[in-house]
Amino acid sequence: MNLPPLTQRFVMHFGEMGSRWGINRTVGQLYALLYVSSKPLNADELGEALGFSRSNVSMGLKELQSWNLVRLIHQPNDRREYFQAPEDMWIIFRTLAAERRKREIDPTLSMLRDALMEQPSVAADIHAQERMRQMHGFIDLMTNWLDDVMKIDSPTLTKLMQMGSKVQKFLEIKDRVKGVFTGKPRDVLAAKSNDPSTELGGAQ
Repeated sequence: MNLPPLTQRFVMHFGEMGSRWGINRTVGQLYALLYVSSKPLNADELGEALGFSRSNVSMGLKELQSWNLVRLIHQPNDRREYFQAPEDMWIIFRTLAAERRKREIDPTLSMLRDALMEQPSVAADIHAQERMRQMHGFIDLMTNWLDDVMKIDSPTLTKLMQMGSKVQKFLEIKDRVKGVFTGKPRDVLAAKSNDPSTELGGAQ
């Protein structure tokens, strides 16, 4: 591998991590090199830099293309195909989220929907179906949330992530303001719910 030290360390790490993410070492290293490269690279350049055979590079690039993690580029007066990874991390995040949903989440939701349509007749299956209902509700909620997040532009997403716990404080303030206008501040409602005298219609 004929790469500068820092680039080589990054590429090697991605290769080692590949198996934990469900991809092989070759694909991980190819993507890492394309990500940090200052220019698009062709298959020959990738193979030479990483010490991979042309066939391994070709298969790895096809895998990355199937995930939409690299795009094909043509250079003027050059018949070779060049490849480049997106530079915007939010684009990469959106792409990975969409692909993982299509490959992993959607099939699970489909199976759960089918299971919830059945009419179990034994206690074990009735209990199991209820647990599946809870799982379906949670996954459906999370995927709907993710769909909304995917519609937010990258600068706004960055600001939202930087807010961190401030988002929770903002929601608490909004609830208090809403309570003022409705006459039911959340703190008052919480106090009443913890007051024994409010139980069973109040103290007699």
